[in-house]
Amino acid sequence: MALYSEKVMDHFTNPRNVGKIDDADGVGEVGNAKCGDIMKIYLKVDDNQIITDVKFNTFGCASAIASSSMATCLIKGKPISEAIELSNKAVVEALDGLPPVKIHCSVLAEEAIKAAVKDYYDRHGIDYDPEMFKEKDID
Repeated sequence: MALYSEKVMDHFTNPRNVGKIDDADGVGEVGNAKCGDIMKIYLKVDDNQIITDVKFNTFGCASAIASSSMATCLIKGKPISEAIELSNKAVVEALDGLPPVKIHCSVLAEEAIKAAVKDYYDRHGIDYDPEMFKEKDID
């Protein structure tokens, strides 16, 4: 059995939405000191709070890059209120699984999106429940 699914390998070798949005409406950066992965997500949001563009820069392993790529695909074109609901489990399922030791990469993708949404809310003076942005415990 292969370590990574075909979808993981596809998103690793052909990542979608790579880059930076210079005039982003929200930016989130997270990292994991244990593995060294760093993810940065950029959001462009229209007046109807729809994510019209999303880009990422990730320094990390195949799982981190694939998780970032898939997560951006899952939220592009969606309302920001849906993006904040994206779970690491949904990212893993969309990638047809990750090895157990790489699940933390999908958690980082979830947290980077939440950090970008929080930044968007902060920049625009939008009230929110701080509980929505609590970090998950990952080993």
